[in-house]
Amino acid sequence: MLFKQQALLRQKLFVLGSLAIGSLLYLVARVGSLDRLQPLCPIDGRFGPRGQDEIPLRALQFKRGLLHEFRKGNATKEQIRLHNLVQQLPKAIIIGVRKGGTRALLEMLNLHPAVVKASQEIHFFDNDENYAKGIEWYRKKMPFSYPHQITIEKSPAYFITEEVPERIYKMNSSIKLLIIVREPTTRAISDYTQVLEGKERKNKTYYKFEKLAIDPNTCEVNTKYKAVRTSIYTKHLERWLKYFPIEQFHIVDGDRLITEPLPELQLVEKFLNLPPRISHYNLYFNATRGFYCLRFNIVFNKCLAGSKGRIHPEVDTSVITKLRKFFHPFNQKFYQITGRTFNWP
Repeated sequence: MLFKQQALLRQKLFVLGSLAIGSLLYLVARVGSLDRLQPLCPIDGRFGPRGQDEIPLRALQFKRGLLHEFRKGNATKEQIRLHNLVQQLPKAIIIGVRKGGTRALLEMLNLHPAVVKASQEIHFFDNDENYAKGIEWYRKKMPFSYPHQITIEKSPAYFITEEVPERIYKMNSSIKLLIIVREPTTRAISDYTQVLEGKERKNKTYYKFEKLAIDPNTCEVNTKYKAVRTSIYTKHLERWLKYFPIEQFHIVDGDRLITEPLPELQLVEKFLNLPPRISHYNLYFNATRGFYCLRFNIVFNKCLAGSKGRIHPEVDTSVITKLRKFFHPFNQKFYQITGRTFNWP
C-alpha cells in the first residue's frame, strides 16, 4: 500500500514538473517572439551605414524607457557615457503657430525612431531672460539622444516674436523650420477658447470673441487683437525670410493632421531627410476623443491631453464672414510664398 502511494506521488511530481518545464519553455519562446516584433524599425530597414556608426536595433528601444529615465536625471555620467548618449542642439524646430497643432505634430514625429523630442516648450529664443543664459543652457534643456538621432523642440511663440529669426540664425543658419497652420479664423477662435477656459478656471469674466475681434468704433477687424494678428501668417513669415530661404521651411496642414495625419507626417519625414518609418500601424482613431492616438509598439499607446480639441463657442456668422474676408488676401500671398495652397474660404 505504501509502495503504491509513493509511486502515485512520484507520478504526480513528474506531471507537475513536466508542466512547469513546459510553461518555462513557452515563456522563453514567447519572449523571443516579442523581442522580434519591431514594427517601427525592422532589421532589414535600419537607417545609417552599417558598422560602428549604426544604431543597434535594441538601442532604439531605450528611447521609450532608458532615455526617459535619463531625462528625469536618474542616470549617472558613466551610464550616459556607456550608452553613447548626448544632448544635442535641435536640427529642426517647430516654430508655430499657436493653436495650429504644434503639440500633436511633435508627439506624432516622436513616433519615428530617429526623432527625440524636447518634452517641454523651452522658450529660449523668445524669452530675453532665458536667451541671456546662453546656448549651453539651451543645450542642457534638450533630451538625451544617440548621435544619429535628431532633436526637435517646439515653441509656438517663436513664429510671432520679432527677435527670434535672427537668434535662431546665429545658432544654426541651416536649421530646418516647421510651421503648422490652420484656417486662420478657426485658429483665432481656438486661441480665444483656450484663453477663455483659463479665465473660467479662475472664476474670471471675459469678453465675447466678437467684441475682441471687431473694433467697436470702426466695425472693422481689430488687428490689435493678438489672436487676429497671429493668424496673419504671411506677415510673420516675411520677417523669417529675411534670414532663411523658403527651402528651409516646411508648412504642415494642421487641419489635415487632425483628419488624415499620415500623409502630412510622411511629407515631414521627407523634408527632414528621414527614412520612412511612421505608418498606419502607429496611428489609430479614438472615437471617444475624436482624434487620432499614437501606437509606439504592442504595449505602449498614447493619446493627446484632454485639453486638446476644446469645443469652440458659438460665434456670430457675420463676424466669421468679416474675418474670412479680411484674411483672404493675406492667405493668397501665403500660398504664393510657400507654394502650398489650402482650401481656406
